[in-house]
Amino acid sequence: MKRELFEYGGYYHVYNRGNNGENLFLEERNYLYFLNLMKKYLHPIAEIYAYCLMNNHFHIILKIKERDELRNMAEDKLHLPFSNFFNSYAKAINKAYGRTGSLFQEHLKRNRISTNETLIQAVAFVHLNPEYHKVCTDFGSYKHTSYKAYLCVQPSLLTRQYIFTLFGGIDNFKNSHDLKKIDFELLKDILFLEQ
Repeated sequence: MKRELFEYGGYYHVYNRGNNGENLFLEERNYLYFLNLMKKYLHPIAEIYAYCLMNNHFHIILKIKERDELRNMAEDKLHLPFSNFFNSYAKAINKAYGRTGSLFQEHLKRNRISTNETLIQAVAFVHLNPEYHKVCTDFGSYKHTSYKAYLCVQPSLLTRQYIFTLFGGIDNFKNSHDLKKIDFELLKDILFLEQ
C-alpha cells in the first residue's frame, strides 16, 4: 500500500510497531515519555482524537491542522514533526537501555481517513485495541489509551468535543464502545491488522 502524504486538514490513522516485533515500551515511564513527546511534536500541528500504546505498537488518530493554522509550515514539511517525534523517542530508548539500531519497523505508517463513519470506527477500534490483542478483558481498564481521558472532566490535549459530536454525545460514545462492534470492512484500508 502506498504511503499517504500528510496534507493540511487531513484525518489520519498513524501507527507503527517495534522492529522485529520488539517492545517499544519497556517500562511504565516509557509510556509517559512517549505521550510527552507527542504533546511536544504533534500537538502544535495536529488535533489528537485517540491513541493506544501497546507494548510493541501504537495507534494515533489525528487531524492535521488547516493551512491558516500552520502558516509557517509548508505542506511538504508536515512529516518533519513526526520524524522528530519518533527519532527522539528511539534515541532515548536506545540510550536508556543500551541498544542500537532501529526501534521502529520501517517508516511510520499513516492512512487517510476520508469519512466521518470511518473516523468514528477508527476511534473505537483504537480504544478497543487492548481487547483485540487480548491484553485485557476490559478495554476501559487499560491505562495507555485515550479512552479514560474522554470520560473525565480534567483538561486534555484531546479534541474531545468534536468526537462527542460525531458519536452523538458522550452517552453514545460510551455505548458504542461498550457494544464492541467494529466494522473491519470499513476500516480495512486504514488498519494494519497483522500486529
